[in-house]
Amino acid sequence: MLHPSYTDLMNIVNSKVEPGEQPVVQSRYSIVIATAKRARQLIAKVNQMSDEYYFPLDKKPLSVAINELYEGKIKIIGE
Repeated sequence: MLHPSYTDLMNIVNSKVEPGEQPVVQSRYSIVIATAKRARQLIAKVNQMSDEYYFPLDKKPLSVAINELYEGKIKIIGE
């Protein structure tokens, strides 16, 4: 089982939406795409930094992306 769950992530992302506005995330697919994009950004950053010095990830990039989303450190911008 995933922790946090999809519904928890969706609730956190949509918590700052004004009443009457369309939610930023409406499906699990949106959460998956957003976290995958962030994980790719993290991987690219590590690869860029590895040219200068060795910088290993303690956690997997996807786990880091999910935790950042859950803690509100990153924001999903709708179209």
